[in-house]
Amino acid sequence: MPSGSLLAVAALAGQAGPLPGVTVTVLDESGLPAARLVTDENGRTAEADLPAPDRAYSLAEDNTAVRPYAVYTLLAEKDGWQPVEIRGVQVFDGQQTVARLALLPADPVLQTARLLAGSQVEIPPHPLYAGAGGSGPAPVSECAVPQVLDEVVIPRTITVHLGRPAENARNVTVPFQEYIANVASSEVYPTWPEQALRANILAQISLALNRIWTEWYPSRGYSFNITGSPAVDQAYTEGRTVFAVMERLTAELFATYVRRSGDAEPYFTEYCDGRLVSCAGMKQWGTVDRANEGMSALQILRYYYGSRVNLVTSRNLADIPESYPGRALRRGDSGAAVRVLQRQLDRIAKDYPAFGKPAATGVFDEATETSVRAFQRYFSLTVDGVVGRATWNKVSYIYVSVKELAQLTSEGEELGGEVSSGPWPGVVLRLGDEGLAVQVLQFWLADLALYDSSLPAVTVDGVYGAATRRAVAAFQQEAGLTADGVVGQLTWEALYAAWRNLQSDLGGGAYPGSALRRGSRGNAVRLVQFRLRLAAANYAAVPAVAVDGVYGAGTEAAVAAFQARFGLAEDGVTGRASWEALAGVGLAVVNGLVEPEEAPGQFPGTMRPGSTGTGVRALQFYLWLLAAYYADLPGLAVDGVYGADTEAAVTAWQQQAGLTADGVAGPATWQSVYTAAVRMAASGPVARLSPLPAPAGALGPSDEGASVAVLGQVLDFLAHWLREVPPSGGGDRFTPEMEASVQAAQAVLGLPVTGRVAAGDWRTLTGAASALYAVTPGTAAPRPEGIWPGYTLAAGSAGTAVLSVQQWLNALGGVDCRFDFVPETGFLDAPTLAALETYQAAAGLSPAGVVDDEVWRRLSADAAPYLPEGGQCDGETVCV
Repeated sequence: MPSGSLLAVAALAGQAGPLPGVTVTVLDESGLPAARLVTDENGRTAEADLPAPDRAYSLAEDNTAVRPYAVYTLLAEKDGWQPVEIRGVQVFDGQQTVARLALLPADPVLQTARLLAGSQVEIPPHPLYAGAGGSGPAPVSECAVPQVLDEVVIPRTITVHLGRPAENARNVTVPFQEYIANVASSEVYPTWPEQALRANILAQISLALNRIWTEWYPSRGYSFNITGSPAVDQAYTEGRTVFAVMERLTAELFATYVRRSGDAEPYFTEYCDGRLVSCAGMKQWGTVDRANEGMSALQILRYYYGSRVNLVTSRNLADIPESYPGRALRRGDSGAAVRVLQRQLDRIAKDYPAFGKPAATGVFDEATETSVRAFQRYFSLTVDGVVGRATWNKVSYIYVSVKELAQLTSEGEELGGEVSSGPWPGVVLRLGDEGLAVQVLQFWLADLALYDSSLPAVTVDGVYGAATRRAVAAFQQEAGLTADGVVGQLTWEALYAAWRNLQSDLGGGAYPGSALRRGSRGNAVRLVQFRLRLAAANYAAVPAVAVDGVYGAGTEAAVAAFQARFGLAEDGVTGRASWEALAGVGLAVVNGLVEPEEAPGQFPGTMRPGSTGTGVRALQFYLWLLAAYYADLPGLAVDGVYGADTEAAVTAWQQQAGLTADGVAGPATWQSVYTAAVRMAASGPVARLSPLPAPAGALGPSDEGASVAVLGQVLDFLAHWLREVPPSGGGDRFTPEMEASVQAAQAVLGLPVTGRVAAGDWRTLTGAASALYAVTPGTAAPRPEGIWPGYTLAAGSAGTAVLSVQQWLNALGGVDCRFDFVPETGFLDAPTLAALETYQAAAGLSPAGVVDDEVWRRLSADAAPYLPEGGQCDGETVCV
């Protein structure tokens, strides 16, 4: 019996590391279990063989009776995590379908605020079967080559608008490779001949790069690069499963695009299915015939786009640290390119430990080959242990992704490392100096020396001796600074920047994934030892140790002493709890947040305007950390002086946390700030929302006015999504019915159930509503008839006739840069009026801003070539 396979790969949403122990249940169309899988330590399941129709059905253009693929539902579950459900999973005979799952922790508050984004995915029927595929039409001559960028750039990410250009839909930013694999899986069948697939993927890449080159949407004020609507661009379905063959080909081809000889820009490669829809560009079904005739991908493209088109491979890859060395790397090779590869694999292994961590020796040895094979297997590449262009580019992309993630989540020392932002201690360091700043300096130099042979090794002992001076001078020479061996502000900041970049590459301060104990070696051990030295500088019970990367008896004893001092299990082993405690103590010591022998987080006493000292500095520092996560917290200096800016920040936090907003930091405020800062620094960035302005005071029973009316609208909107929340009853009076709605919403969102809406409640309620609204499908518009209404349309007109005008204007906006997109509201509002007047001026029609019978006929005729077949929207088809 014909069958295909399904493979699931699970990771924490927004991060790169694998998530083991996820149960994946596959259901057939009748709802019966077809397979049950569990992810392993690599976050991968075994392959499930699933029945599928014979591949012949997907190769026959005239097949309209039999759906050429089987459809399944996938449910991914893990205790403590939000489930992910994907409906409409397509499985083809002889092909592997890959589900890359992103799970979120099951936090009730964040679950509502983040809306289970991506946790429920509905993959639509394949357009080649349903008849709604292809790309948008090519731009008209007036806008064919509006060069904006100086050169073609292959982006690492692309921002996709999940709807028509003017539609109220979310934007998602995804890796460019993942975007193309998604589009390819959404547009063509994976069973097609490889040369046909290559031709289609190259066309999809070129079309996307053309949009980026021309800045088609940003030039009109939009914050995205392309839409997911095939009527204007090409199909993209967020969270869908993709086909392994598409991932493999995309990894190889993503930097190659179509270009006409004599032109600089990527060619806008318009395409359509060629069966139900015709167009001037490539016929998708025709590519199968051409491939079967023996044509290559380039020959197929020339068949449809003319002999002037060529394939160009760009070496201008945005954010990629080094381009492909020009030849495949394999076991036995050596040199700088191999060292770069090994360093990238070493960093990737921080998030994918099962890949292994080859040493950065510059020699392609067995460990490197093993790591390459594991990487290739995970990312659906050819598993041969050889680093060709596809593997090189994929390694580079994943390396940049995890490195950027490290910077976002403080792993690269942006917010939570040993030194918050590399602040210069304010004192020039030179030969003979001693102290904590010298230790920090030496640690940076020692780390850099491990990866830069031009820098001499130094001992981290807190004494600025001759060896330290030589290392400083060597660094200064390399960095283009005055090589005097003296560390002033410029040298200090340059050293910190270089070390931070290295830490980002190597995983920074992130827990290494497994406990460190006697016998362990490496950079993670060095970081433990350095943090122990920082602790020793402030706590007499903790002995200082050598920072040599070897977890010996001395390190074990120091860890045990640290554990005893801070109430941890005294086993001398650095597990996650000890690692995080060491990081927290090191952070507090090196940033001067604690007095000698004082533990981090210990309440320093009530602080108010006029207070000074270490406690104030600590309060300011933690508020500074929180300001990176909460947009409404003002910035402030960490100077140990409780001035007006500190009072304002404290007041803002108290309002955020629902505390008495008096600007005084008492025990409750201190504990709230400290706990939140530690939690947020450990959990990574939090989505910022833009809530409505809060009312002047708390809202409660018997209040009335505009703010109460807005509150009612917010509650009623939440009630549509959250079954626990009853409707508010509407109106501008705070009635008992509204009070009940407020109490229910507070309970759902984890707020104190008071029935009153203080500033913190307002922000949470409106923030949740804003987030929900961002993923709410646009209100269904009335079905346009496309028939002249028999009367003139002007400003203020409304109805289906106006909606038709808006859709026609948007159809023109998709191909002509002179015309802006307008919201399809059915109201002839100001944006529609402006777009209409622009069209009339270009077409030589009058009177401006009025749609009479002549304007109606001309506009509908001009838009017709860019509308779906038949020239009208029918309620099922998207016009633009």
